[in-house]
Amino acid sequence: MVTFLKRHSVVGKKFGIGNLRLAPLLASRGFFITILLPGILLTWDANSNDALTNAPPDPWTGNAFLGLTLTRGNSETFLANLALDARRKTPVWELGTGAAAGYGESTVDRDTEKTAEYLRGFAQADRKFHHRGYLGLRTDAEYDAIAGVDYRLRLGPLLGWYFLQRTNLELRAEIGPAWVFENLADRPSEQYTAFRAGERFEYRLNTNTRIWQTVEYIPQVDAWDKQFLVIGELGIDAAVTKSVSLSLVFQDNYNHAPPPGRKANDLRLIAGLRYRF
Repeated sequence: MVTFLKRHSVVGKKFGIGNLRLAPLLASRGFFITILLPGILLTWDANSNDALTNAPPDPWTGNAFLGLTLTRGNSETFLANLALDARRKTPVWELGTGAAAGYGESTVDRDTEKTAEYLRGFAQADRKFHHRGYLGLRTDAEYDAIAGVDYRLRLGPLLGWYFLQRTNLELRAEIGPAWVFENLADRPSEQYTAFRAGERFEYRLNTNTRIWQTVEYIPQVDAWDKQFLVIGELGIDAAVTKSVSLSLVFQDNYNHAPPPGRKANDLRLIAGLRYRF
């Protein structure tokens, strides 16, 4: 991991361990807000909810995902995907945070081409006002060199509702405004107001297997037919042991107004191992 950071660091020249263009994202205060928001709200929750009930706080649960592709011979290919996710549920609050990163390159006849380089993070805090309804705050940060996204930060409140909430089945939807700050390749930085609608479905077939699906639709309010994002994910987990499972994840990121020279749609199919802790 240290070698990877030195060679392909997200911090870039600014910190002397690489020469990539991730510094604008990491220098953004919004990225650190994304990572720290659940911890701030966790402290509030621990002081208010748990102190009143004199009960120990519910633990965090999380998982780490690693996908790796490596070929040698007539061509040399390297592709690594790493994702971390952590959540905490109490009778009143649900907190979540996560990050994902990927890097890939391919070499043929000593000609090396970068095939992937991205970094994403999110944080969300929800407070229930009903056994099905909740109010929340969500922030997302993103960098993607291949898609031409130097940085994109979204922040906004939300209203959510559980349509299905069972032991092995969950379906919920969220809506709310969002403020977007972004800088795309060959374009000046901009900020605009958007609308966000999101949905998440999860179903546990048994104690060893689960499937999930998410989708988000994020149009610019005053140009909803010209500039919008659609972000989707579909995945399946099959347990190998109590802590380790095999995962297959399909991701689709669609930008209706991509930077010049870029395509609107990015698809990924990632297989790897997931460790739950």
